[in-house]
Amino acid sequence: MLFNDFQPIAAIATTAVAAQKLQSLCQTAGATLWVPESLNNLKFKQVKFYKGSLKDHISSLWLQNRALVFCLATGAVVRLIAPLLEDKSFDPAVVVVEQGGRFVISLCSSHQGGANQLAQLVAHQLGAVPILTGAAADLGIPGIDVLGVPFGWCRGEGDWTGVSAAAARGESIEVIQEAGSILWQSHLREGHPFDFSASGDPKARIWISSQLKSHQTPLEGEKGKGEGVKDFQDNIQNPLLIPEVQWHPRVLWVGIGCERGTSKELLATAIEQTCQQYQLATAAIAAIATIELKADEVGLVELCRERNWPLQTFPAEVLSSVSVPNPSQIVAKEVGTPSVAEAAALVAASSETLLVSKQIFRSPIPNSTTSEQGGNDKILNYQGAVTVAIAQSELEYTGRSGQLFLVGTGPGRLDQMTPAAQTAVTKADAVIGYSLYIDLITGLGRPGQIIEALPITKERQRAQRAIELAEWGLSVAVISSGDCGIYGMAGLVLEELRHLGWDGKKPEVQLFPGISALQAAASRVGAPLMHDFCAISLSDLLTPWQVIEKRLEAAAQADFVTALYNPQSRKRTQQIAIAQNIFLKYRNPDTPVAIVRSAYREEEQVTLTTLDKFLNLPIDMLSTVLIGNQSTDIYSDWMITPRGYLG
Repeated sequence: MLFNDFQPIAAIATTAVAAQKLQSLCQTAGATLWVPESLNNLKFKQVKFYKGSLKDHISSLWLQNRALVFCLATGAVVRLIAPLLEDKSFDPAVVVVEQGGRFVISLCSSHQGGANQLAQLVAHQLGAVPILTGAAADLGIPGIDVLGVPFGWCRGEGDWTGVSAAAARGESIEVIQEAGSILWQSHLREGHPFDFSASGDPKARIWISSQLKSHQTPLEGEKGKGEGVKDFQDNIQNPLLIPEVQWHPRVLWVGIGCERGTSKELLATAIEQTCQQYQLATAAIAAIATIELKADEVGLVELCRERNWPLQTFPAEVLSSVSVPNPSQIVAKEVGTPSVAEAAALVAASSETLLVSKQIFRSPIPNSTTSEQGGNDKILNYQGAVTVAIAQSELEYTGRSGQLFLVGTGPGRLDQMTPAAQTAVTKADAVIGYSLYIDLITGLGRPGQIIEALPITKERQRAQRAIELAEWGLSVAVISSGDCGIYGMAGLVLEELRHLGWDGKKPEVQLFPGISALQAAASRVGAPLMHDFCAISLSDLLTPWQVIEKRLEAAAQADFVTALYNPQSRKRTQQIAIAQNIFLKYRNPDTPVAIVRSAYREEEQVTLTTLDKFLNLPIDMLSTVLIGNQSTDIYSDWMITPRGYLG
C-alpha cells in the first residue's frame, strides 16, 4: 500500500552486493529486481535477469515503469538515463541507493514524478539518509508543481518554471485562491514565501480557481501603463509581467439532461462550449450528474469513461424536491421532475446556487420550435439534445481512494520505530495524533504534509477527523505511542468505521505495529515477561473501576506477570494503592517490581523495587509498572522471570 503510487517499480543492481541491498526493498515495495544474466545464481524472489547491455535494458524499462531505483554509482546512472530524459511531467522517478546503503538520492523527477518522496520512503526501509537537493525541499515547502496533487487539483496553464524559480529564491508569491480546500495553507513552515493577503509586491502568482485566467498581470508599479491583458506566453518577452500559474480544484458539478440516444460528441461539445462561454476550466469538472433514468445513456457513459469523469445519478423524487431557476412542466411530465440538469448539479454539489443556469444544445430538427424559457438554444450538427447546468461545491472532488495508516510509534525514539511505521508516516498526506507523540516523530515529516495535533482527551475526535480526511481521499496516518493496537488508536478508529457502516474496503486500512510500552519497559530492566503475562490499565475513564478491580484480582491470583498502564494521574491516586493491596493478598511483599518512566526517551527513569515499597516512588501517566510473579527475581540489577528451561 505504501508504494502503490509508484508502481510499477524497477530496481536495478549490477553486483551481488548491490542486489542484496535492494532485495529486501523489493519484497516490501513490490518492485522487480533486475540483475545481469551473469548473476543467475541469485535465488532472490522477484528477481529477473537481463541480457545484453544495461543501457539497452534501461531504455526498455524507462517507458514501462513509474519509478526506477538503482544501486549503482550516481555518475553511471546519469549517463544511462541522460538520453532518455524528455519532460519532468512524465519522466519516471529515478532514485539512487548509494552502494554502501547509507544514502538514498533523489536524482530525477523529484516533484511530479515523486522521486523526493520515494527517496524518503526507500531510506526509511533501508535505514539510510534521504538526500533531496531541490529548492522546495530546502525551504520546507511543497513544490509549486505538486502543490495541489494531494487534493486532486489539475494543473492549468502558466509559467511553472518561473514561479518555481521565484519560490527557490524565497521571493514573495501571491496566492489567489477562489476554490478548493485551504487546508494546505495552515500547515506551512514559518518563513514560507506565500502571500495570501494580496498586499505587497509579489514576484510571482498562483491562481487556484475553477475559472480560467488567460492573462498575466503587470507588476504593481506598471499598472495603468497600457500593458493591458497579456497571454501567458508573453511573460517570456515582457519583463514587466510576473510569472503566474493556475491550479484547478475539481469543484464543478455538471448537471446533464439529454434526449435518449444523444451522441457523445454533442454532449462533449455542449459541456465544452458552456465552460468556454463562462470562462470555466474543464479541468475543474468533478463529475457529471443526471437522473437515474440516464444511468445507461450510451453517449453519456462513453463520455464519462473517456474523460475520467464519475457519473452520479439521482432518483426523480430527489431532483423534484430541489428549487431551480428554470423548472419545466414538459420535463416533469416526461421524467417525473421539473428539472434534471439544474437539480442534479445542485444536489451533486451540495449547493443552493447555480454557477451556470441551464443551457440548451440541440441538433437540427425540421420545424423545430424555440427553446424553453430561461435556456439558450444553440444549433449543432450532432445527434440529440442536451441541457447543461453547473454548480460549484465548497469541497473539491479528489478522485482518490483514501487510506488510513494506524501507526504505532514505539517508545518515542525514531530508532525504536519500525521501518514500515516510519515509511507510513512519511507517505501520509496528513498525520493526526496527540501533540506529544507528534513532536517525538517530527523528523519523519515532509513539506506540504498536514499535521493535526489534538489533546490527550480528544481520542474520538482524532479518529473522526482521520476518517473524514480519508473518506475525502487523503492518506492519513493516525499515530499512537507504543503499539497502535494496545491501548492505542487502532481499535477506536475501527469502531468508528463500523459505526459509519464501513464496507471494510474504502477507505483502505493498514496497521503498523510498534514496540508496546510493556515491551519497552521490560527491555530496560531485563526479561520480566518470559512467562505468562497480562496488561491492565488503571484508568477508569472508559472502563468501570469495578471491572478493573475484578481483573486485578484475577491476574494477581493467577500469578500473571502484570504490566499496569496509566497507573496514576494527578486526580486519580487511589487506584494504584488498591492494586498494590490486591497483589499483596496473593504475592510476597518482596516480589520484584519495575517502574519505567518514558522508556527510551531523554527523560527516561528506571527503578527496581518491591511490591510492598513501590508506592514510595514517583509514578505518573508516563510510567509503566511491571509486577513480577512468584518466580521473578532480581539478579545484578536485572529483573528475570524464569521460563522453566533450567527446571
